[in-house]
Amino acid sequence: MTRKKILTVLRVAIALITLAAVVYAVARNWADVSVHLDQISWSTFLWSMLAAAVGTWLTMIGWKTLLRDLGSDLHLAPASGVYFVGQLGKYLPGSLWSVLVQADIASHLKVPRRRTAVTGLLALGLSLLTGLLVGLPAASFLITRDSSGFDWWLLLGIPILVVLCVPRLLNAIIDRMLRTLKREPLEHGLSAPAVLRAVATFVLVWLSFGVHTLLLARAVAGDAPHPDLTTAAMTGYALSVSLGMLTVVLPAGLGAREGLLTIILSTAMPTPAAAAVAIMSRFIVTIVDVLAALGGWLYARSHHLITERQAEQSDLTV
Repeated sequence: MTRKKILTVLRVAIALITLAAVVYAVARNWADVSVHLDQISWSTFLWSMLAAAVGTWLTMIGWKTLLRDLGSDLHLAPASGVYFVGQLGKYLPGSLWSVLVQADIASHLKVPRRRTAVTGLLALGLSLLTGLLVGLPAASFLITRDSSGFDWWLLLGIPILVVLCVPRLLNAIIDRMLRTLKREPLEHGLSAPAVLRAVATFVLVWLSFGVHTLLLARAVAGDAPHPDLTTAAMTGYALSVSLGMLTVVLPAGLGAREGLLTIILSTAMPTPAAAAVAIMSRFIVTIVDVLAALGGWLYARSHHLITERQAEQSDLTV
């Protein structure tokens, strides 16, 4: 068996074990978890959904910023049609389905597939790096179970900041990737202002989702929340989703994300309450993704950006 196959088998095994552990933990403690789910009022649910919707919208803005800098300036409506429909691909096992769908749809707007694909990969990469950066405070909760080691974890942010703030390095990575795939280079590289705008946008994305998580966490935490709850909730979502993105076998990090978020939040609240937050968060974010994709799908269909075959595939994905 080759090294690549061994790594694939290990990745699948770890992902399945994580998913099984989360399902088992939730099933075992469902009586306690369901009590905490009942503590989330409709007003909290809607405010949390609004925060998640803002984060989802900003993700598209970050993607659009990169695409514009590479030479294709789409208006908001067509950009939404391309991005949000493509995003449904993340609910399939693997990390690149969304990029492939976006490239296919954008080609109907005369955007080169190569440019859209590079933009999608860049957006995934910058989202991952900024998520790890914003989630650094949560790393201390994940490892030491408290915030005492936070200062040491900040040192890990230095290489991430170097990658984010040096467009020349990003352009070199893109050129090397295209040469490896035997594709023509892009017409021009990324500019520093565009990279900074995209990075700032993705940071705001994670902060929006942090607010989304904090609203749910405070609803189930009781009258005297733990002093670390705000930090754990505001940064825990970013870290858990970013690490979940690396488990490419699972659709949208299913199970891994919830497990990590539960572990992080359980340092500031009972584990059943933390599990309730993770479950409700997944439910809300999925609703927001589907609604955004529906709006984008309606626009794309009305402007003939999706063929009949693609439409059927989209329907099956939803």
